[in-house]
Amino acid sequence: MGNTVGSLTKEQKSIITGSILGDGYLRIIPKRKNSFLEVNHSISQKTYVDWKYSKLKDLIKSPPKQRKGKGNRIAYRFFTQQHPELTELYLRFYSKKDKIIPDLELNPLILAVWFMDDGSKTYKTYYINTQGFNCLSQKKLIELLEKKYRIRSKLNKDKNYYRIRIKQDSAERFKRLIIKYVISEMRYKL
Repeated sequence: MGNTVGSLTKEQKSIITGSILGDGYLRIIPKRKNSFLEVNHSISQKTYVDWKYSKLKDLIKSPPKQRKGKGNRIAYRFFTQQHPELTELYLRFYSKKDKIIPDLELNPLILAVWFMDDGSKTYKTYYINTQGFNCLSQKKLIELLEKKYRIRSKLNKDKNYYRIRIKQDSAERFKRLIIKYVISEMRYKL
């Protein structure tokens, strides 16, 4: 299949899906057949990027690299190879280059990666920075959390955008669900 590799494992699909919900970005280059994933975080999250790399390394030709970002930001990133299963995810999660939420089965690893990418702790609960999704997609995520795990959440206005706030009565359930998948270097978020 050219520059593709074998089928993705369930763990890899979960990590990739959690990354798409968070800071990951799928792209298709014009005139190329398949999509690839970009993982790009601050250098301060090097250990986290290295963890993702270790789980996805059979999809990657080059290890993560440091690069200068905007201003003083130093980023640490890698790209996967193109892969047909990533193309399937691209077609499900993107509409005219905007991320959307398709019908989706959330599992604890997906939630943990999503939280490690975009979550934070507040006084007695957690936020997930979903400002990159439209309100319809955010409401779908709220419904998915409630239906599958009885985790109650709501939209919370953050400046001009909305994000998901886990309700206090669901915060401990959410933490228990994801904690075993959150790497030690990211547990400060819990």
